[in-house]
Amino acid sequence: MEKHDVVIIGGGPSGLACAVQLQARGIRDVVVLERELEAGGVPRHCGHWGFGWESHRRLMSGPDFAARLRRDARGVDVRTQHTVIEMTSPTLLRVHAPPTGISGMEAKHVVLATGARESTRAARLIGGTRSSSVMNTATLQQLVYLKKMKPFARPVIIGAEWVSFSALMTCAHAGIHPAAMIAERLEAPLAFRWGARLRYGVPLLLQARVTAIHGTDGVTGVEVEQAGQRRTIACDGVIVSGAFVPEDALLLNSTSPSLPTPTRVGNVWGELKTAGRCVAEARRIADQIAGAMR
Repeated sequence: MEKHDVVIIGGGPSGLACAVQLQARGIRDVVVLERELEAGGVPRHCGHWGFGWESHRRLMSGPDFAARLRRDARGVDVRTQHTVIEMTSPTLLRVHAPPTGISGMEAKHVVLATGARESTRAARLIGGTRSSSVMNTATLQQLVYLKKMKPFARPVIIGAEWVSFSALMTCAHAGIHPAAMIAERLEAPLAFRWGARLRYGVPLLLQARVTAIHGTDGVTGVEVEQAGQRRTIACDGVIVSGAFVPEDALLLNSTSPSLPTPTRVGNVWGELKTAGRCVAEARRIADQIAGAMR
């Protein structure tokens, strides 16, 4: 069984920044476990600008920001395609990695930096048939920025959070023209509402919700309820954005009344933060961990 001072689960902005800061504070035996082929997290497939100011005092696109984080972490043991499948205790992990399979790993301190995920249509009780044209923002961005695909021409976006407007910018990049953004409330700066209308020509319907998605082989429209009225908006796809829930399933088997829980950093706390804020928080927490380990 491998043994290390600190093991960080997740190689996104929080995980990489935490590892870099730990090493700067003299904690050299740090391992980052990342399940994807490349570290950097969600910004890798956010092709628009708006990243980096809070953490590096310069504006970058998402891929450039992720690349900068990887460069910062060049001296760190970052292991991609390593998936933690179980935490048998707050310090013991079972890790799967090809081609070796499953192995054990022990750490003096474990940091959970697995982020958050968008809620599914099922979790939002939206009825209708399943279709490949219904997806979350992360899937949309992977298709557009990584695979250079245009999955639909005129979708609707469910949600009015920061990530919803990120979906809107992704659509603009691919030449996709959303029919509408639909949400019960605006959870991003008010300026975003006017930006959606004036910059992208997309109406934002508030105090509204999608109750059903129509179509058999593909999406043909959505049923929207607003102010007690129902109507159908024609579209060929649906982007289900926001309503994030933490990726903290690993904690279920590791918690015990007599043992400490792993340190959480970044969006795994549940409150969604920008990538820059996650980096800043990770640096602070790394300082605390380093101080406690000395």
